[in-house]
Amino acid sequence: MFRTCVLTIAVVLTVGPAALAQLPPQPPPISPSSGNDQERAACHPDVMRYCRQLVKEDESDVFAILSCLQTNRPKISSACQQVLASHGE
Repeated sequence: MFRTCVLTIAVVLTVGPAALAQLPPQPPPISPSSGNDQERAACHPDVMRYCRQLVKEDESDVFAILSCLQTNRPKISSACQQVLASHGE
């Protein structure tokens, strides 16, 4: 019984890091302050028009707003579309 536990732990400790090394690199996190003033100004009217319900006074969910803009992409301004494209979205 003790041998089985020790063997299991040894396998997990050797296989675990190897499995993690196989994962693709993750993109850097997006902070609420990402984008410069010009980029925020380009998308602000579209956010207010199509995603207003996601904007909160103290803290907004950047990923939800981005998803909303992507959903409404055919309707958003060309300036905001350029901002999204410049960030790989």
